[in-house]
Amino acid sequence: MGAVGGTDPDGPSGPQLARAVLDAAKARRDAKPTTRRRGSTGGGGGAGERRMRGYSGPGPDPRDPQPLGAVLDRLVKARGWQQPAAEATVFGAWERVVGPEVAQHSRPVKLENGELTVEARSTAWATQLRLLAGSLLKQIAREVGHNVVRKLHIHGPAAPSWSRGPRRVRGRGPRDTYG
Repeated sequence: MGAVGGTDPDGPSGPQLARAVLDAAKARRDAKPTTRRRGSTGGGGGAGERRMRGYSGPGPDPRDPQPLGAVLDRLVKARGWQQPAAEATVFGAWERVVGPEVAQHSRPVKLENGELTVEARSTAWATQLRLLAGSLLKQIAREVGHNVVRKLHIHGPAAPSWSRGPRRVRGRGPRDTYG
């Protein structure tokens, strides 16, 4: 029979067994060269990519906080969104692109294949914008980039049609009511 507090004839037990397992683990650790990857990024970076540690110093560092505009600019360039972003600027910043006076009397309607359709508030402003088309194209190119808008289509306000309805009167109808 085995002893109660001593050694078992089959092998060590209790504290002796724990000490033997610990000694074996230490021996295995000391026998292997250390190949721990301490600074690897969790984002699946390459084997050569290591995480920087410590104080970044007084100069610029990639770990420094970045302005949101700079981060968005890098994202737009990386994804190839320059053209859609420039087209959106034409609509979103119309007043800045063409100036406050022109923007007060017109609005962009659609931009398709480099052709911008602009709706004027009155027929007089539509005529004025047609005369200013060359300078407007230059202003738009300066603000949003070249070849975003290559041609302007300017039309007057959309007037209702009186060709149908319960109170239609025969004849020529109103002429220059909207302008």
